[in-house]
Amino acid sequence: MLKIWLMETRPQYLLLSVILAFLGTCMAWYYQDVLHLGYALLAGFGLVLTHISVNTLNDYFDFKSGVDLRTDITPFSGGSGILKAGLLKPNQVLWTGIITLLLAAPVGIYFVIAQGWLLLPLLIVAALCVVLYTPVILNHKWPEWSAGLGLGMLPVLGMYFAQTGFYSWLAFFGSVPSFVLVHNLLLLNEFPDVEADSFAGRKTLPITMGKTKAAKFFTAMTVLLYLWIAGCVAAGVAPAWTLLAFLTLPFSVMAVRGSFQHDQRDKLIAAMKNNVLVVLATQFLLAVGYLVAAVT
Repeated sequence: MLKIWLMETRPQYLLLSVILAFLGTCMAWYYQDVLHLGYALLAGFGLVLTHISVNTLNDYFDFKSGVDLRTDITPFSGGSGILKAGLLKPNQVLWTGIITLLLAAPVGIYFVIAQGWLLLPLLIVAALCVVLYTPVILNHKWPEWSAGLGLGMLPVLGMYFAQTGFYSWLAFFGSVPSFVLVHNLLLLNEFPDVEADSFAGRKTLPITMGKTKAAKFFTAMTVLLYLWIAGCVAAGVAPAWTLLAFLTLPFSVMAVRGSFQHDQRDKLIAAMKNNVLVVLATQFLLAVGYLVAAVT
């Protein structure tokens, strides 16, 4: 039973939150020469709880809308499959999402008190992205921005604030790659779900633009990612060590090529696999770059 609950949280994606926490903390160390390990661990724990809430609430709403019954589950999309298989009841999954979000709330409140009230607007926007994404945001054009913001940029900025007690333009520039990467993670993972999402009235980019144009958009965002990283280094707003992120470029190329072969299931899944690797490894390497620069 414990394994079922664990699979419902989709642990393979929770690593993203850990890496985001690492990245935001390393940025604060590099830019402001500050490191509170206890704060990093506590804020990271709250972020993981929030991510679990996102995953379980998404599963619940997908099941209730009937999307799950039409979705072709892949290793990287289509939800956990737990509700579809009848291994848990919908209300159990719903309450898991609610409880984990409520458990994350005291962590956020603590940092608002300890580090400053300016963290509160960020937490409110992040919470809205969690709660409204599946039932509301997905029904409007270009919903992928919400994932890029709520599970990309905002966590990095939040971790930075948890360390420093303020935001900075340097932190904003450093968080843009996380927005692009998580946006692209969701975008490519939506390709196999076009039929099911169309049935539910959703307006993801592969639906509103068509898969080929969505693949071109995915490509443009990927190019933007590496140009942004290189531009930040060239402008002196990021350390040269962050160019380690370019080690993922070959995998990005393979993901881009696979996105245009969306009608071939095996090649699309391979592209999704490469894209997940790019999302996780690029942000990890960025964090390592900031860390090396901070200690040298």
